[in-house]
Amino acid sequence: MQHRFRIILHVLGMVITAFGLSMLAPLVLSWHLADSALLAYDEAVLITTGTGFLLWLATRGKRQELKSRDGILLVVLIWTLLPLFATFPLLIYLPDLSFTDAYFEAVSGLTATGATVLSGLDDLPGSINLWRTQLHWIGGMGVIVLVVAVLPMLGVGGRQMFKAEIPTPMKETKLTPRMTETAKGLWGVYVLLTGLLVAAYLLGGMDWLDAVMHAFSVMGQGGFSSHDASLGHFDSLTLELITMAFALIAGMNFATHFLALRNLNFSPYRFDPEVRWFLSVLAFSCLMLALYLWMRDYYLDFPTALRYASFNTISVATSLGFATTDYNAWPYFAPLWMLFLGSFVACSGSTGGGIKMMRAILLYKQVYRELLRLIHPNAQTPSKMGDGVVPNRVIYAVLAFLFIYVALIVVMTFLLTASGLDVFTAFSAVVATINNTGPGLGQVGPATTYAVLTDFQTWVCTFSMLLGRLELFTLLVVLLPAFWRR
Repeated sequence: MQHRFRIILHVLGMVITAFGLSMLAPLVLSWHLADSALLAYDEAVLITTGTGFLLWLATRGKRQELKSRDGILLVVLIWTLLPLFATFPLLIYLPDLSFTDAYFEAVSGLTATGATVLSGLDDLPGSINLWRTQLHWIGGMGVIVLVVAVLPMLGVGGRQMFKAEIPTPMKETKLTPRMTETAKGLWGVYVLLTGLLVAAYLLGGMDWLDAVMHAFSVMGQGGFSSHDASLGHFDSLTLELITMAFALIAGMNFATHFLALRNLNFSPYRFDPEVRWFLSVLAFSCLMLALYLWMRDYYLDFPTALRYASFNTISVATSLGFATTDYNAWPYFAPLWMLFLGSFVACSGSTGGGIKMMRAILLYKQVYRELLRLIHPNAQTPSKMGDGVVPNRVIYAVLAFLFIYVALIVVMTFLLTASGLDVFTAFSAVVATINNTGPGLGQVGPATTYAVLTDFQTWVCTFSMLLGRLELFTLLVVLLPAFWRR
């Protein structure tokens, strides 16, 4: 067992070192802008890279492949420890910020949730806002996928890390013959799309720093912005259309993007069963909510209603979390519907959160299958996804996932209400954090922050974000006593 921990800690040391080196980007920006956060990055880089290097050095040993249990534990350690190091620039620059709030902010950044406890973002140094949005970009595709591309060169295989991190159906999908090439391919697509979005934002009128930061947030499907008013600060239809287009792209399976680019045609999108549902549900919801708001006289004309309904619906549904208006003030049906969409609309293999569209489709097919059995008890009615039959074990796994998902929402909502939070805010905060959406409703709506929560409530939401990012089971299995037995 000690030998296994040695391997895990060795890889963890490499990841922490690489994470520390990623702080060089905001450090260089701080030096370039001569802002007041330079000292914070000097110390943070030294502490993080130093800790990682010493851990790597102390655990050098025989090179070997990580086993399944090792991969799960390593994933959990990475997603719980990296936010600890990510707090250093925030704590050093903002000495009045508590560790609880700093860790919440870092977890929110790395899990691409976008829930924030900070206000006065327009007055923060550009390097601090860059660091916050950079966390989205790193965590959006997943630190693990990036590490998988590097580990084989260091003599440590990464297949088990990849399978523990990436949601179905990508767990068993080989896009290229080697896992390293798969990870590199996904990151190549990710970087390419980010670059295109930066260029589009620049053409749309943003300055270069805002363009980079908001591109990081959109491609990572996080919600951090450099402005308290989020994207509404710009009041630009052009920028909203650009954001919606790339939010839709980031909400689709990156494996599909990879195959489309490799084959130079759009057929992978046509054969991806999630894409049709993804676009159809969003199109229907945007039109429905626009009509609803217009008919309720919330907006004077339908085009205006369509503009605000479409942007905010796509943003929340894909778990991006940007806002152009305080939709918390809309009639309750609209924001609740948007929050509901955020629980399942994003495709598997995307940077979005929630249970993913793939699981939602399988659940729908299983319900339809059971209804048919009531009419024709002896009929053979297998569930199909595309041209293949879905094994019953996959259906059972999805049902188990849904059960624990609902149970956790109920339990954490009860915890927040028992601690004094009103039930509407408590429920929306749990749903928004476990789906990695960001803004909730009530006291944690898009026009406010999570700073209103007590320390206990903040830790509940922090745990909820980690659960959502690690797809529930990856984190929960580590808490089982059986996991630690030989």
